[in-house]
Amino acid sequence: MRLLQSRPLRWLGASVVAAAALAACGGGEDTIELEFLGRYSTGQFGVSAAEIPAYDAGTQRVFVVNAQSGRLDVLDLSDPAEPVKVGEVDANTVLAGATVNSVAVHKGLVAVAIEAPVKTDPGRVALYRAKDLALLGSVTVGALPDMLVFTPNGKRVLVANEGEPSDDYQTDPEGSVSVIDVSNPTAPSVQTADFSAFNAQAAILRDKGVRLYGPNASVAQDLEPEYIAIEEDGKTAWATLQENNALARIDIASAKVTAILPLGYKDYGQEGNELDASDADNAINIRTWPGVVGMYQPDAIATYKVKGRDYLVTANEGDSRAWGEDNSAYWAGDATKGFVEEFRVKHLVNKNGWAGRAGDDLPPQLNALAAGGLLDPITFGYCGAVAGNPGNCRADDQLGRLNISWTQGYRKNTDGTPMLFNASGLADVSGNRLMYDKLYSYGARSFSIWDDKGKLVWDSGADFEKFFASDLCKLGTQRNIPCATYFNSGHDEGDAKDSRSDAKGPEPEGVALGRIGDRTLAFIGLERFGGVLVYDITDPKAPVRLDYLNTRDEWLSDPPDLATAGDLGPEGLTFIPAKQSPNGKPLLVVGNEVSGTTAVFLVKVTKATPGAPG
Repeated sequence: MRLLQSRPLRWLGASVVAAAALAACGGGEDTIELEFLGRYSTGQFGVSAAEIPAYDAGTQRVFVVNAQSGRLDVLDLSDPAEPVKVGEVDANTVLAGATVNSVAVHKGLVAVAIEAPVKTDPGRVALYRAKDLALLGSVTVGALPDMLVFTPNGKRVLVANEGEPSDDYQTDPEGSVSVIDVSNPTAPSVQTADFSAFNAQAAILRDKGVRLYGPNASVAQDLEPEYIAIEEDGKTAWATLQENNALARIDIASAKVTAILPLGYKDYGQEGNELDASDADNAINIRTWPGVVGMYQPDAIATYKVKGRDYLVTANEGDSRAWGEDNSAYWAGDATKGFVEEFRVKHLVNKNGWAGRAGDDLPPQLNALAAGGLLDPITFGYCGAVAGNPGNCRADDQLGRLNISWTQGYRKNTDGTPMLFNASGLADVSGNRLMYDKLYSYGARSFSIWDDKGKLVWDSGADFEKFFASDLCKLGTQRNIPCATYFNSGHDEGDAKDSRSDAKGPEPEGVALGRIGDRTLAFIGLERFGGVLVYDITDPKAPVRLDYLNTRDEWLSDPPDLATAGDLGPEGLTFIPAKQSPNGKPLLVVGNEVSGTTAVFLVKVTKATPGAPG
């Protein structure tokens, strides 16, 4: 997998300033920035009361997933500055005890993903009429249906059936993508694009880099589709397989998965890919970390076409498997009751072994492999690792606090079993230590552009964290709060600077694309730090950051004061082009799960002045 080279990354931040200055001088393109217009608030904090928004131009309504109530909130957007709730859609009439997970709209038809009361049971997709909320029809789909999307012609809806295991890991349904014919919404029909054909290819897929590691899981059980994007011609869909760090390509007409493509890893030892790895050093410390890589693990995905070729845009959030994490029997050593892959570096690579974590946070599957882990001193000598002792690499201000997956990175024998080492760091078949050459962290703290073969074209590298640490970045509706003051803070915390650096940083989760004139824009929502970044991606090989707006205004209260906080935890985004907008101007609507608010932004275009002095 080709990684982004250092020269374009060093140039990226400067290019933003240069582009803005050029536009101001009249020698460049129109400037584009976000401007807060208004919001609707549910008054519910921290309970996912506003997640995914979808807009219907015909009725000027926004349909917002309210997971707290298990329903859709219906908002009148005729005045974008004053969204008003005008109704609800209750999925219990379709499936008793159900929860609404996602929504999509196409020309007056509203599709809703409905999770069964027992999440491992089959769910449903229901179809409603936007103007009067009348139920038109519904169909049974796979377990845990979530994100859904219409084909461009509106004749089909695709839904990602995640198929997550039960929390005690006793039931593990297969993941799949349902392709639903909605040409007659009163009688929808469904085909299922499943992964059963890949069950015999587990070894091949692992060798290619697809993460398949669920205990006792088939390939079809291990793959969990997260998000779907459809190419412009409506023939091909792409689904993110987040935990598996891969993409699935789907032929829509036949409802067949035609390929599973690994995404590879981001090298944090490379200049341009730096990150802050600690939440306990009381500092912003963005630097390279040789031997540490990031799993892209995208959540949201979108597609666009440039010069006849399709490109994919991903928000590289990252996610770990954590089943049974609240089950005391699992932590007491019963490996059948869960599977938790996340572990801090300092606990994984301790010269004394990890027995001290038993009964606390030591996964029994890890404990069954060996008695402890070591770091390869050739790779990690820069932070103090020597044979048999990870040394200062374990320190809180080094790599100690970073959350990584213990399932990867240790040396293996040719048969795939762990290669064992003794406490002195020497290979020894009777030893009881693992030797880690690489450390695999979650997400890439970036967004990426991929070609239609799944190859990396461009990645934003360290631009997010470097920008947030700079004097150029400001927070709040009035853009008057230095971002660095609350760098990598959590979305549900007060003054918690740096608290997310050991995890996934600002955590890019949502992405929406919009076209203004001849420019394609990417809007990236940051789940943890909050706010929306705007990039011009017209040239997929050379995107440029244009703007960042974070409308969280109160950062001190813990938990945040809902009355004054603003918007926290963006989850889903939808772009409304000017020709469909209630006010004739391009808008962006964002559902914020933590603050329970739906925010509306104007995508403000300021025309460049020809001939103005620069």
